[in-house]
Amino acid sequence: MPVEALPDAPPQGAGALRIGGLTRLTGVDFPGRLAAVVFLQGCPWRCGYCHNPALLDAAVPGALAWSAVRAFLQQRRGLLDGVVFSGGEPTLQAALVPALAEVRALGFATGLHTGGMYPERLAQALPQLDWVGLDVKAPAQCYDAVTGTPGSGARAAQSLRLLLDSGVALECRTTWHAGLFGRDGLFRLADALAALSVPRWVLQACSGQGRPQDSLSASDLADLGARFPRFECR
Repeated sequence: MPVEALPDAPPQGAGALRIGGLTRLTGVDFPGRLAAVVFLQGCPWRCGYCHNPALLDAAVPGALAWSAVRAFLQQRRGLLDGVVFSGGEPTLQAALVPALAEVRALGFATGLHTGGMYPERLAQALPQLDWVGLDVKAPAQCYDAVTGTPGSGARAAQSLRLLLDSGVALECRTTWHAGLFGRDGLFRLADALAALSVPRWVLQACSGQGRPQDSLSASDLADLGARFPRFECR
């Protein structure tokens, strides 16, 4: 099924969030900050390497109430620097935007992990965001195969353009192993992101597939670095 535009939804407060989990402290999910991560339920894409498959079903009730998360954050003011909303796909839920506003009102920096599948909601969230990690799944011609969703690449490209125009701090990440698409596709992706002046690109491992650099030669890694100087493997 193709991903359709978000339907018009009535205004929702942050209390409507369906929260699948909470990481209370992380130093790796929000660059340069100690943060908590709020995982939101639901995602329309079906990437075969998904690291959080329990969060895919949007019909699953939340495991935590927003009131409990907010109370936790109130206790951590002065101890945590930021809060990241992840998933699943956080932009699936209309209550994301008021939740971001509440987090900012508590004095935290705000971050978002997204695949860019709902650019309409991303545009609404951008004024409340300090940083975004955008998952760039594949070069354009491979996108639908990786996500299992027709039209996904066009939506991700629209979200990337929104982010680049917004001035919000941005990191693009690509989860890769050679079975998803080959090294030539990886080089094409590096060229495409460099042409758009993406500020930072991280190549990260698929669960159970080893590190990306284990499948690439030293010359491949040097070639990627030459094509995209702000590239790193993680």
